[in-house]
Order: sequence, then structure tokens, then C-alpha cells
Amino acid sequence: MKKVYHLSTCTTCQRIMSELPLGGFEKQDIKSEAITPAQLTEMKSLSGSYESLFSRVAMKYRAMGLNEMNLSEPDYRKYILEEYTFLKRPVFLIDGEIFIGNSKKNVISLKEKLGAK
Repeated sequence: MKKVYHLSTCTTCQRIMSELPLGGFEKQDIKSEAITPAQLTEMKSLSGSYESLFSRVAMKYRAMGLNEMNLSEPDYRKYILEEYTFLKRPVFLIDGEIFIGNSKKNVISLKEKLGAK
């Protein structure tokens, strides 16, 4: 299975996706098609934790005062399901592997996996 969870209005997602061969990928814009609990559970099973999927740079992180709270795994799950901006983007699922976010290291690994330059 090849799938990418992204935000179509995010220029970083657009840039990363434009650099990759995405033929055969199912693309889900998380703003127009919300992540389901089952999808989030699948991502967590591949990544090891909900925290690894959670974006602390989302504007609402500070606005909601979450930066001052000690969040637990159930909290991370709840907030990601409630507010799409809390998912680190993009998230690629490729044949049982997960690539989360836009860090340089992650993008390099993703390009290697897909044979892109």
C-alpha cells in the first residue's frame, strides 16, 4: 500500500510531493477528508507512538495552551483526531513503512525508498 496524508494548502507538503514519483499513491488531503481513528491507529502502530505523529509547531499548540500541559498518548490521539493541523505532515505509508514530517533526514530516507533523486 502506498498512501500520503498531506495538506493541499501546505507549501512544504506541495514541495516535497513534487520532488517524488507518486504514481500509484493514494493521496488524502487531511483538511477535506479527515483522518479516521482507524487510520491514526495504523499510523501509530507503524511509528510506535501518537507523540511521534504530533506537531508541536501547529499554531493551535500554543494557542490552546498545550505547550504548558503534560500530554499523554491518549491526549495526542485525541488532539490529532480533533484538529488536523496537529498531524505532522506529510505522512507517507509505503509497504508497511512510515515516513513522518518534513525533516531533511526524513525526506532523504523517503527519496531513497522511492528511488528519487
